[in-house]
Amino acid sequence: MTTIIDGSAGITFPNGSNPQAAPSKVLQVVTATTSTGANTTSTSFVTTGFSLSITPLFSNSKILVILNATGATGSTNTEYVTIYRGGSNLGYSSGMTGFATSGQYTPIPITYLDSPATTSSTTYTVYFRTGSAGTVYIYDANILSSLTLMEIAA
Repeated sequence: MTTIIDGSAGITFPNGSNPQAAPSKVLQVVTATTSTGANTTSTSFVTTGFSLSITPLFSNSKILVILNATGATGSTNTEYVTIYRGGSNLGYSSGMTGFATSGQYTPIPITYLDSPATTSSTTYTVYFRTGSAGTVYIYDANILSSLTLMEIAA
């Protein structure tokens, strides 16, 4: 295998041997954290205000979205959390049923493998809603919640 190093063009690899684009390789990782709480009484998904963007290097890359958050509900309510890419709900939501002690926070983990098919900046935002009447809460001020995006080569 021949590798060409050219001062003006960088490193050139033979066709089909680009190690940066090897299948299943993590190409980049971005992450953000928040402890700024939000709440809603909406039965339709509303933004939590927590979002993160990534610009994929290749249009066929996958984006692994990992949310580690906390939420709380009243004793008889359910909270739903989902991820939107741009204005589109990715269709995955995590439901959490309420506790006898209102305000008790519990983990809300979401992991989703997305195929955005673009090399443009792509924004992922956390949305949430209540299952019925009552208030639901997300992001405990005492616990950092994180959103991580990993570009995976296809």
